[in-house]
Formats: sequence, structure tokens, C-alpha cells
Amino acid sequence: MTEKIALTPATHTTPPAKFSHGVKKGNILQVAGQVGFLPAEEGKAPTPAGPTLREQTLQTFANVKAILEEGGATWDDVMMMRVYLTDVDHFAEMNTIYNEYFEEQGLKAPASARTTVYVGLPAGLLIEIDALAVLS
Repeated sequence: MTEKIALTPATHTTPPAKFSHGVKKGNILQVAGQVGFLPAEEGKAPTPAGPTLREQTLQTFANVKAILEEGGATWDDVMMMRVYLTDVDHFAEMNTIYNEYFEEQGLKAPASARTTVYVGLPAGLLIEIDALAVLS
């Protein structure tokens, strides 16, 4: 039986509840919902990347990518992403940022599947993203 491994990159704080930022079991890697917090600093509370959707989305991608890399995955291994927005009016802007980001990443594989929903997040946070990767 394959062991389940919790993933917490050095850029992330310990989760505030009993969950992992990412979990890998066999060739499956699940990234928990990530938000646009800047890299962790000892003794400092998590801080959002900025007030704009662009700043928070790009930082959120960086946070998801850090967990993927910690588990030996890349964006090309991602099969499914879920995007959670706090405001329906952010959908078009998020799609623009999303498309630009993945064009810059130069993905080799077809784009992953994606779902976008609208949710409530803690004050000041505009976006959350999780991802499911399958490693070869």
C-alpha cells in the first residue's frame, strides 16, 4: 500500500487547522485550496499579495506551483483546477490573467479541466485555487 505524504513547502506556514497544503499518494497529488498569501515569514501573520485580483491570482498560482513542485509535479501534470472567486464581476479579468499565466508557462500538455465558482473568503482575499495532478 502506498503511503500518504503531506506536502508543506518552505514558502507556506503550517495550516491553521488539521489539513495539509498538499497530499501525495502514489501518482496522485492533491493541492488544497491556496490563496494569494505572500511567502511565509517567521513570526509574521499571513499577508495577501495585494489588494488587486491580478496580484492575488499570480501569488495564488505561485503557491499552487510550490506545492506541485514539492510533490514532484509540474503544471503539465495537472488534470483539474478549481477556481473560487468572491465576486462574479472578476470572472473575465481572472480568465485573462489565467490565460496569460499559462501561456507564459509554456505548457506542453493540453490545458487542464477547470471549474469556477463563487464563494465567501476571509476579508481581503479575492481568489482561491486548488489542483489535482497525476504524475507519470
